[in-house]
Amino acid sequence: MRVALLAESFLPHMNGVTGSVLHVLRHLAAEGHETLVIAPRAGEITTDLHGARTELLRSAPLPSYPEVRVVFARAARLTAILREFRPDVVHLASPFVLGWQGLAAADALRVPSVAVYQTDVVAYAEKYGMPQAAALVGRHIGRLHRRATLTLAPSTASLQQLERLGVDRLRRWGRGVDVERFGPGRRSDRWRAQLAQGETIVGYVGRLAPEKQVEDLAALAGLPGTRLVIVGDGPSRPALERRLPDAVFTGHLSGAALAEALASFDVFVHPGESETFGQTIQEALASGVPVVATGVGGPVDLVRSSVDGWLYRPGDLVDLRARVADLVGDDGKCRAFAAAARESVRERTWHAVCSRLVEHYDEARMLRPIDDAQPQRAATRPAVPTPAPRGSWSRFVALGDSITEGLCDASRMPTGQYRGWADRLAQLLAHAGGADEPFGYANLAVRSRRVRHVVSEQVPRALALRPQLVSILAGANDLVGRRVDPIAVARDLEQSVTELRAAGIDVLLVTPFLPRRRPARLFARRFAVFSSELRRIAATTGAVLLDTDAFLDARGLPAIGDLDFWADDKVHLRPRGHRYLAYRAAEALGVPDAEALGELDASLHADDDPVLPGTWLRRDALPWVWRRLHGRTAGDGLIAKHSDYVLIGGPGDVPARLHAG
Repeated sequence: MRVALLAESFLPHMNGVTGSVLHVLRHLAAEGHETLVIAPRAGEITTDLHGARTELLRSAPLPSYPEVRVVFARAARLTAILREFRPDVVHLASPFVLGWQGLAAADALRVPSVAVYQTDVVAYAEKYGMPQAAALVGRHIGRLHRRATLTLAPSTASLQQLERLGVDRLRRWGRGVDVERFGPGRRSDRWRAQLAQGETIVGYVGRLAPEKQVEDLAALAGLPGTRLVIVGDGPSRPALERRLPDAVFTGHLSGAALAEALASFDVFVHPGESETFGQTIQEALASGVPVVATGVGGPVDLVRSSVDGWLYRPGDLVDLRARVADLVGDDGKCRAFAAAARESVRERTWHAVCSRLVEHYDEARMLRPIDDAQPQRAATRPAVPTPAPRGSWSRFVALGDSITEGLCDASRMPTGQYRGWADRLAQLLAHAGGADEPFGYANLAVRSRRVRHVVSEQVPRALALRPQLVSILAGANDLVGRRVDPIAVARDLEQSVTELRAAGIDVLLVTPFLPRRRPARLFARRFAVFSSELRRIAATTGAVLLDTDAFLDARGLPAIGDLDFWADDKVHLRPRGHRYLAYRAAEALGVPDAEALGELDASLHADDDPVLPGTWLRRDALPWVWRRLHGRTAGDGLIAKHSDYVLIGGPGDVPARLHAG
């Protein structure tokens, strides 16, 4: 794989972003991948970059934060650099300014992008006295990560923060720790004697800047038998030295010196409330040092309170002092916490973490073609199709409109009767279950029904039938109306899905779809928004989602839109389309070998669609318009074709009816 990494900050300035990029470069090189680093030019680089190419761009430091540099590079320049390198994926390390331009370049080349959220810039803006800019920064962060193919965030708190900004496709990706470098064996009595002379050392490691809140450690002043040691440097150091006159300031440490210092602490403290992760916390844990950290942000995922440290109430400095005093005054507890601390990070190696990163790269490469195939973008984009764990059902009820009723699929059916995708799915489910007992199947779908009809008529009947599985494909008739709010329609459906799930029923939600025809583009935005809401509903309720937008054909377009799947009326599916939908649904439900069964079915059964008289305009379009004008529908007066269970399979495979009671 060829990976282009764009970093907002880079060597010689060392911080969390730079450190993680270097670890990623090392891993990718060891696995045989090629890398390119695009970053600000800030000085001479003497560190080994593990064979990576570099494009260092002209930049200028921010006046109030000189370690952060703004790159002067247009998207066209980045596009040219990327075009020459031909990356398979673009990795955006803590993107903000350069990352936004990099996203534009990746989009121009249709290259997948993985944005790694590492810095809470909104909190930084507030800490640096620019609260009016925080909202603007938040909107920019939201737009940027919504545009990326995939976003990785290091902690539960940062995932929640990005969700509030409307970012979809979020994955948790933490940081590794070098358990060889950081360990209890690095503890040095000599180092301790030089700094503390027999006192208990309470230490902090990190940048000395306003967002780190190191001044809060003044709450530890006068704690008997302790010495506060501050490792790090930054713009706040002079003020902190005045505020903490009894503390020892070592300046910046790295490598073996940092490992020695961390292991020589007795307690590690971390007061910052704007950490997306907290790498130094993880390094302290690896060093066998119990941690006291604020109970907000990244530390919440790292510190197990009362196991390997304490989380104190954010902003409560009395609680901070009490938690440190608790460990300082109890050697037995301190030793127990220290042993648990080391064990908690044993498996968090950089090799393991970077291997997961490559898996995220692969996912982004699968997602990018799906994104490019969508005619409209909505809030929640399709995911890579993955089958649910295989279930076992003996009663299945299908809800919906004419598509689920099966109109235009008369394959091997008596005149005037229809088969449809749900009927085919029922057979697949029956036989996948082994057919030792009959499989009950009901189809309550009726043509022209809207979501309100499904909710008020079909769902109550389905609940009365006490099924184990319900499928819902509805909404298309609403979305082609004159005035419609797709979100409101989805909200009505959500109530029913929640009700079905609360009754212990598995639900298969199917996103509605359109044929690939020019007139259908008029409704593309509505369908995209409605499908986006169904994705959200499936995620929040635990329903299984068959996302028809996520399946592409050989041309990289949504397969269900292929006109070969659509009947002559250009509204319903022909047998081939119903077969396709049934086997995709079977895959989503974990039916084994569904794809192979679908191909076999298609090869054994040729579709002899009847030749219909008249033109499409006279036969299909005008009658539909006439019914609409007169407030009528094609489903008026019709009832469901299977309002009670019919049996599939079982001894002798004899069709029968099974009553719900």
